[in-house]
Amino acid sequence: MKVVKNEIRINTKGEIDIVDITRMVEDIVRDSGIKNGVATIFIPGATGAITTIEFEPNLIQDFKDILEKLVPKTGHYRHPINGHSHLRASILGPSLSVPIVGGTLTLGTWQQIVFVELDVRPRSRRLIVQVIGE
Repeated sequence: MKVVKNEIRINTKGEIDIVDITRMVEDIVRDSGIKNGVATIFIPGATGAITTIEFEPNLIQDFKDILEKLVPKTGHYRHPINGHSHLRASILGPSLSVPIVGGTLTLGTWQQIVFVELDVRPRSRRLIVQVIGE
């Protein structure tokens, strides 16, 4: 069994910036040489999230709208300044695992891997990608 760890570095624009990282993850998987296994993408931080979505402008806006409805920025939170950011990140989650078959991520036709910035300000983010397999 082989384990390869790599990082993706991105700069975000701030609250609910959604960044398509699919190509970057695919590149790491290809360079790993692993043909069958799993890729895990993880954000070490409490106000960022990793998920999948069809990266299409209208759907991205719908996603932003639903986050605002579920956890409004203007709600009453005991954690000052960015309590809503932490709650949104907790709901979405900090990681994603994608099976690798034949050296390729097994994503659906319209499915992209995205990083979701939930903090109230632009950030420089470091994402961990660990590829495990044979």
